[in-house]
Amino acid sequence: MDLTFSLRRKEIVQLEPMVLEIQERWPALFLEEQICEEFCRITTKDLIGNFRAALDKYAPRLLKLYRARKGAFSQDMDNLLEKLDEQTSNIEMHRRRTSLEGLPIFVRENSRKLFLTCLVTDPEDERTKGVKMGILTVLSDDAPTSLPTVVNIAIVLEEAIVLTDLPDLPTAFAYLFGLLYALNMEFPKEHKYTFEAIQHIFMELSTSCSQRVRSLKTKLLL
Repeated sequence: MDLTFSLRRKEIVQLEPMVLEIQERWPALFLEEQICEEFCRITTKDLIGNFRAALDKYAPRLLKLYRARKGAFSQDMDNLLEKLDEQTSNIEMHRRRTSLEGLPIFVRENSRKLFLTCLVTDPEDERTKGVKMGILTVLSDDAPTSLPTVVNIAIVLEEAIVLTDLPDLPTAFAYLFGLLYALNMEFPKEHKYTFEAIQHIFMELSTSCSQRVRSLKTKLLL
């Protein structure tokens, strides 16, 4: 993949092919290891290492912000925090997940269109219909609704599942972010500020940002 990097980037940047076309032409690019390698070739950053370190650093501060301003957001934020408070095991994992799930809500975007859920019995073609990009959590339908069993976590791009069997939502988010760079895809307009926050605050890949993200960064550094 190192030897074909220049050719691949030229094709992807200049021709702007659909995701499935890229997957057919460069299938290895959708392997977890190669997503990290491609991201490093483009940015010189360690995708998973940097993302996890930033999440560990900012998750407690994000949760503190969410709780302090809980009444200013939709019921979705209340539901997220209540669900977190109900957890009795793997607390740190749930905190990291909740900090990411709450980020779109905090920057006034629709989290439900980014973090998708479905039941394992739902028809496959219905799971990704109309989804430009997102993280899909597939749940078992034979468990209590308050304690659903996660069957699979996958990444969806242009209505196609391109990566499956990811261990947790934060890891899936990191790979999704990496794929956007590898495939030269623009941040979706409806989640512009969420991805900009990851780019600017978590991964430190840009020196400029919107006022909304700058405000969030200031609050996180207080």
